[in-house]
Amino acid sequence: MPVFARQGGGHVINVVSTAGIKMLPTMGVYAATKNAVRTVTEILRQEAGPHLRVTEVSPGMTATNFVDSITDPTTKTKIEGQVGAITIPPDAIARGILYAIEQPPEVDVGSIVIRPTAQG
Repeated sequence: MPVFARQGGGHVINVVSTAGIKMLPTMGVYAATKNAVRTVTEILRQEAGPHLRVTEVSPGMTATNFVDSITDPTTKTKIEGQVGAITIPPDAIARGILYAIEQPPEVDVGSIVIRPTAQG
């Protein structure tokens, strides 16, 4: 029996990315993985029933060490140039997640996109 069933409810939050919303050249595989998570999240939401809330959160450029994982030199250089200029702090994403969690049990926030105002 799933934990949420024993508890009478629950909330699944999957962090996706705006890279799955606005696709860019050289980031096709990354965007595809984000859209796979988005699809799984939506199907879970539809199948979950009335006592499990499901939310996808799509952060934009956030001040993390994400750039360190990029192996394509051209893409890495391009993103490194943008990161310092437009990123938002991780706590902005945390506040968005908290918003979804704090809603009353009958409210399911399905999707939140949080990006810097400077991100195109």
